[in-house]
Amino acid sequence: MINLTDWQRSLDAQFGPPKPGQYRAQPEDFWVDEQLDFTPEKHGEHLWLRVEKRNQTTLDVVKILSRVCDVTPRDIGYSGMKDRIAVTRQWLSVHLPGRDAPTGLEQSLNELGVIVVEQVRHPRKLKRGVHRTNRFVLRISGAAINSENFIHRWEMLCQHGVPNYFGPQRFGHEGRNLQRAEALLNRGWRKRDDRQGMMLSTARSFLFNELLSARLADGTWCQPLSGDTLMLDGTQSVFNVDAADATLAARAAELDVHPTGVMWGVGEPSQGDAAVYEAQLLKQHPVLCGGLERSGVKQSRRALRMRLLEPQLAWETDTVQLSFALPRGSFATAVLGELMLVN
Repeated sequence: MINLTDWQRSLDAQFGPPKPGQYRAQPEDFWVDEQLDFTPEKHGEHLWLRVEKRNQTTLDVVKILSRVCDVTPRDIGYSGMKDRIAVTRQWLSVHLPGRDAPTGLEQSLNELGVIVVEQVRHPRKLKRGVHRTNRFVLRISGAAINSENFIHRWEMLCQHGVPNYFGPQRFGHEGRNLQRAEALLNRGWRKRDDRQGMMLSTARSFLFNELLSARLADGTWCQPLSGDTLMLDGTQSVFNVDAADATLAARAAELDVHPTGVMWGVGEPSQGDAAVYEAQLLKQHPVLCGGLERSGVKQSRRALRMRLLEPQLAWETDTVQLSFALPRGSFATAVLGELMLVN
């Protein structure tokens, strides 16, 4: 049985572990706004809706739209999954060829807890992973914000970046998704048992976090190694390096490039010093690694570090408000994990 561990933080060696803190006391304490890097074209078969929701998952909204618009869930597109205990804004698309939007659509959705912020037509369905960033506004409280090194921790994250961990929500309550993933991969993954690929994603996310924690422990999480695959900041473009030199080290220090970790699957292993960490994963977690390869999922790369975009901090009466944007697929909980211990 695999247990979730306390993965390494980047600032503990300098400041010690953070103090306890609280967040999401209410949905309004965790605000997320999905940011596209293009504008819908104002015509076409798909109605795009920018909606605001509270205490609902993205899939909850998909079900509501399916019912209100009299379409199947597969006719509805969305780019990213958003938190339930939060106030979130995101785009969804509804395929309505030759049809106007249902009469009273906004009122019907509002009565079901979904506010339409904007609606516009577009020729194509909204695909997964096409948004560029998510903008977060978080309110936190507790002993952590009164710690003498809280501001120093925040400033270090702004300057040097944040470990790009997958958040605990990826693994389910008490890690139960990971337990299910291990059992499924142990007996042999089949699509009919995991139609959305959630168990594959859970296993790959865990292995990535394990690798990132190992490189944090060794102090190499933000330093290029021989055999590393590096990712250009703000893009998904990657390139391999045979040897890490002073030029690459300087670019990494400036957050221009980031070392990556493997999202485990079928593909060529890393070489050089970077290969040591992948070999360690294979040795420690043979069921997950072997099961992922047998499933046929293709190997990919994820940056070990993320940059905080437009970070701001504001003091309130008994709380601190943090504002920043992150690349899609990155978790605000990874930022909070460097600032506080969550009660």
